[in-house]
Amino acid sequence: MPDLTHGDDAAAVNSLRSAVMRLSRRLKHQRVDESLSPTEMSVLGTLVRCGTATPGELARKEHVQPPSMTRIVALLEAKGLVRLDPHPEDRRQKVVTSTEQAETMLADARRKRNTWLSDLADGLDEDEWDKLRAAAPVLEKLAHL
Repeated sequence: MPDLTHGDDAAAVNSLRSAVMRLSRRLKHQRVDESLSPTEMSVLGTLVRCGTATPGELARKEHVQPPSMTRIVALLEAKGLVRLDPHPEDRRQKVVTSTEQAETMLADARRKRNTWLSDLADGLDEDEWDKLRAAAPVLEKLAHL
């Protein structure tokens, strides 16, 4: 566990936070479909990665309140990006599934962002690439804790 009273650990955490925020902001500008909010894109990404989910499950995964997720799902359904079906075991609930249109849009967005990030990373030397390759799994783990 990092010791935030130790200068090196505190500086590393501060640098990581700042860099991740800046890079995230820049990546968000690399959008394919400007009609969707970052939250809507995130919900679609979760559905494509994790599969069908109830609105409540999506709300928990996305860290939003259930009424907010209900509105987001309704907007995505109106745009033809998700489908609502009866829950197989609980008739009171619905399950949300991404459509082929959503999956294509997400693949296009991922491709655009990966190309942008790859072009940016072309400025790294081989040692920096080695460090980036080593850091990627650690950053992935932090993102999912």
